[in-house]
Amino acid sequence: MQTIKIILADDHNIVREGLRALLQTDRGIEIVAEAEDGIQAVKLVKTFMPDVVLLDILMPHLNGLEATRQIVAAVPSTRVLILSSYTSDDYVQQLMEAGAAGYLLKHTLGSELLRAIHEVDRGNACFSPDVARRLRDQCRESLVSGQPIKRCAPQPVAARRHVAYAAPR
Repeated sequence: MQTIKIILADDHNIVREGLRALLQTDRGIEIVAEAEDGIQAVKLVKTFMPDVVLLDILMPHLNGLEATRQIVAAVPSTRVLILSSYTSDDYVQQLMEAGAAGYLLKHTLGSELLRAIHEVDRGNACFSPDVARRLRDQCRESLVSGQPIKRCAPQPVAARRHVAYAAPR
């Protein structure tokens, strides 16, 4: 079995430490680098050419949406797996359009995260159940109504940072 090379990108040290501890329990995964902002993540992807980047959305200097766009453009073989606490359909929509392979919420179980990494490495899409359910419902609604899936007005992720923090969970 070939190891999956991963870059962890999250601006919170404690989150990266926890993810590192979890991922090190899987012999099929090798963490090749860690980034604390989007700019660093993009540079590290170009240097290490990982199989998967585990990426947060809201990071300093370059948000996860723009980092995803740049990573997918620079190294198309690298798959971006979003790990976020934000459940907004707008985030999911924009990140899928940018080329992310999946979207997991930070309340995901460790075993589910490990499975998702292996799935996206195989070329499959992977979503938290809540996110997948909403995507399914949007598609069903579109089929029933005969109308295209409602698209949110594009808005830069960083511009909504203050709104996302204020939203109830």
